[in-house]
Amino acid sequence: MNITSIAKILDAEILCKAENMDLEVFSACGSDLMSDVMAFVKEQVLLLTGLINIQVIRTANLMDIGCICFVRGKKPTQEMITMAEEQNIILLSTKLPLFIACGKLYNAGLTGGGVRNI
Repeated sequence: MNITSIAKILDAEILCKAENMDLEVFSACGSDLMSDVMAFVKEQVLLLTGLINIQVIRTANLMDIGCICFVRGKKPTQEMITMAEEQNIILLSTKLPLFIACGKLYNAGLTGGGVRNI
């Protein structure tokens, strides 16, 4: 599923990197705990979170996550947007709560994934 489709499903606002909307993702991870995100092992993943701090961008960069969607109408700071642009990470924002956003994407065919065995 590409980011354009995801943005439509979630009625999401595109905050940066709109030129990369054809990026394909194959799974999604919904979490406010970046340690849980780091345990998520899938490639080409969408991160859904309500956490608004610079660690979200750093974690996405470290884990090669190409798109972050902030839920509950949350908006990243300008510092976060600038860092995401530098790292080619697409940022979206939806008014939906995390559970509903994940459910809509799942119903549309985007699945989750496993966790790393530690």
